[in-house]
Amino acid sequence: MDHQTEIELQAAAFRALREHLMVKRPDVQNIDLMNMAGFCRNCLSRWYQEAANARGVEMTKDEAREIFYGMPYDDWKAQNQTEADAGKQAAFKQAFADNVGAPKD
Repeated sequence: MDHQTEIELQAAAFRALREHLMVKRPDVQNIDLMNMAGFCRNCLSRWYQEAANARGVEMTKDEAREIFYGMPYDDWKAQNQTEADAGKQAAFKQAFADNVGAPKD
């Protein structure tokens, strides 16, 4: 397989993952994704931002989230996010530390 085809297939897989998380399963909470898989929609938007920045494309966290979510993040949260109980929040703290690093206060 040539390099360009590989890039196109990777991009298609990313679009399919985004579609699955945003359209087919918006009910799956970010905290549950993070606790079970070590990443969530916010991680995907951060990786998008980091890839842009690495290529000299200036992009803020909020801009990357809006691109990934297809709307401002606060709007998506209001439409889809539910309150997490204390157990999920504690598990998230550990999952975040293990997979992203120490949370910034």
